[in-house]
Formats: sequence, structure tokens, C-alpha cells
Amino acid sequence: MAWRGVHISQAAKIGLKQSQLLVAMNDNEVTIPIEDISFLVLDTPQCTLTGAILAELANANVVIIQSDDKHHPTMMGLPFHGHHKQAEIAHLQIGVTEPFKKRAWQAVIQAKINNQAAHLLNLGRDAGALPAMIGRVKSGDTQNHEAQAARIYWGKLFYNYRRADDSDLRNSMLNYGYAIVRALLARTITASGLIPAFGIFHNSISNAFNLADDLIEPFRPTVDALVFRLSAELTDEKELTLDHRRTLVGIMNESIRLNDEIMTLQAATEQCAQSLVSAMRHKNYEILKLPIFENNPQAAAAV
Repeated sequence: MAWRGVHISQAAKIGLKQSQLLVAMNDNEVTIPIEDISFLVLDTPQCTLTGAILAELANANVVIIQSDDKHHPTMMGLPFHGHHKQAEIAHLQIGVTEPFKKRAWQAVIQAKINNQAAHLLNLGRDAGALPAMIGRVKSGDTQNHEAQAARIYWGKLFYNYRRADDSDLRNSMLNYGYAIVRALLARTITASGLIPAFGIFHNSISNAFNLADDLIEPFRPTVDALVFRLSAELTDEKELTLDHRRTLVGIMNESIRLNDEIMTLQAATEQCAQSLVSAMRHKNYEILKLPIFENNPQAAAAV
């Protein structure tokens, strides 16, 4: 099972050597078994890739993430086919009813608010109205409790903070971390045979990853927790440093709980997507497995 994220931050030539990923930088070469790789982050424009390695990465269901000159993820590449029953699951997904979608979205938002409240409580903060709000979320979240919870949550998590402030380094960290988790979800969604463009709530005609944007919601507080820890160490930095970006790539190895089992965030994304297929097949949204925030930080060093 793939378990590694590869982060390239300097000029490199990336190719294939004896069925392994070859990264050549200056006079150094590193090889990595492709089957171990979950995603590849190209955090520099000075990377060249061969067609052979692109084909092998696609066959192994490896996500490729390209960053711009400000180190913001701007492109995500996924394999075209990810499951041996692709057509069957696609028809299953297309046939999902609106009541199922609304109930599934209700469960997603309840899990997100629960995890936001748990994060605040683990920090010794007052969670305010968040715990009571969980039970008031209705099918489809018609009263938009998600937005109401967000206003409470961000106000209690950070001081002197606005989520829309692009100049705040904390927002850059959050966006980078969310992009990594979104890529992991896109990878596991396609590997499960689902079409990422077809969401249960998000339905933008210009978004190829509506379903990833649905399922990411209860995972966000785990990113928030990592950024909170990083923000406590900030001094005069105005932009994401290489250390910040590598730590944020390590979000894939943060601990999270799914049902009664503690696992890495990456493993949780895989089980979440697979459970959605089962929920659709059995027409029972309660089968959907969603993460529970776990206060056990263990960000692993990125490759």
C-alpha cells in the first residue's frame, strides 16, 4: 500500500530506473519504489519528467501536484482509470438519489462541527455553541450550520485573524495543507471507482473535484491542528518556507480516528472513499465512515 509523499523542492530530472522513480539532482540520484508513493509534489518549476515515468505513476495511481512560483499548489494530475469496476461504480454514483445526498451531507457537516469542537476543547478553549449545534444540523444542512460553526470556530482558534486575509501566513499554511488532503481524497476517490466531479453537495460545473471538496470537510480540523502548532513557532516569516511546506506534506501521516481505529490520515481517506461506495451500493448513508479528530500529533518528515 502506498504510504509516502515525495516533495521535490529544487531543480531535478525525474525518470524511471529499474521500475523505480529516479530523482536526479545535481550529481546525486535517489530511487524510490513507485508502489510506495501516494503523491508527488513538484514544488519548483525546474522539474522535467519523462513520458515513461508519467505512465508508471498513472498505473500506480500516484497523484502529481504542481506548485506555482509562490509555492501554492495549482495543478493536480490523476490517472484516467482507477478501478476494475469503473463503469459499474460510475453508474451507481450517477443513480444516487437526492435524499441520500442530503443525508450524507448532513453526516459530513455533523462530523466536521464535531471535529472543530474537539480541536478547540483539546486546546483548552471554550467550544461555545458548537457541541449543541451538531444535533441541529438537518438533512442537506438547509440552515447552513456549517457557516455558523465556522464563524464561532475561527474566532476561538486564532487571535487577530480573518480567514479571508491572503496576507496572513496562517492562511497560506491552511490552504497548502488542505490542498494536500484534497489531493489524497481525489486519489482515493478515483481508486475506488468514483467520479470526482460528481459531488453529494458541491456541484459546480467547472470543478473536476466536487466530491473531494465534499469529503474533505471533516478532515480539515486535522490540518488546522497542524497549522496551529506551526503558527506558534512563527517569528517574522511572511511566506511559506521549505520547512513549512515539508511539514504540511506530512499531514498524510497525522493520526486520526475512523470508527474505533486510529490510523494515518491517508489511510482514513482511503476507507472513507471505499465506505461511500458501500453506502451508495446499499442505499444507506449511515455506512459512510467519517474521521474523528484525534489529538495525537505526529507529523512525519516528508521525503
